[in-house]
Amino acid sequence: MVDFIIASIAILVLLSGWLFVQQLARRYAARHPEFGPAREEGSGCGKSCMCAGGSCDKRAQRSAAASDNNDI
Repeated sequence: MVDFIIASIAILVLLSGWLFVQQLARRYAARHPEFGPAREEGSGCGKSCMCAGGSCDKRAQRSAAASDNNDI
């Protein structure tokens, strides 16, 4: 029974720690916009946007926006 309680507490501590790290990354990104937004795990190309065959609409939009900004 003690092992179960210790394991439960350890899992909760690890999950809480991960949430804390994510919050720190978001705060850092907000204070330093020159580095871009904080990259969340599971987001972006190749993870959940259903990119196929190396073509990604998100990546194309970002590169087009970057080239537009460089033209100014």
